[in-house]
Amino acid sequence: MAAAGERYGRVDVMVNNAGVMPLSPLAELRTEEWDRMIDVNVRGVLHGIAASLPVMRARGGGHIVNIASVGAYEVSPTAAVYCATKFAVRAISEGLRQESAGDIRVTLVSPGVTESELADGISDPAAREAMRAYRAVALPASAIADAIAYAVSQPPQVNVNEIVVRPAASAQ
Repeated sequence: MAAAGERYGRVDVMVNNAGVMPLSPLAELRTEEWDRMIDVNVRGVLHGIAASLPVMRARGGGHIVNIASVGAYEVSPTAAVYCATKFAVRAISEGLRQESAGDIRVTLVSPGVTESELADGISDPAAREAMRAYRAVALPASAIADAIAYAVSQPPQVNVNEIVVRPAASAQ
């Protein structure tokens, strides 16, 4: 945040886009993967907030956009821990929004299946294969960028709290 502020003069928007998704059934007890998801998906967002909030408060305003997932609203087999981390991002976002009313806008963007490398880290073979089929209708990343641009382009008195973006062809 300090480097961005020095380079551009100020920071208006922070997009917290942290995520790993090594899906597997809970019974496989892949605790190291669980720890990594918690570290990246939850602690990463918290550290992003910790870096940006003081800068924005000192400046008198700003906008924090946290990226979650449709997994913040629904749970599926092999995704319990991943979904739990995204539920946490949703809760953190709502708490920050309530605590920051008046000076910092907070938006949660929850993408459905989107073209990215996120599924590349799935270690369980069955979960990896299921994800291949699920990703057949993936959105381009630009659709998520457009949703973020919409939220941050609103007038200062408007706070778009949550946006869920799904492929039109997706049943989930």
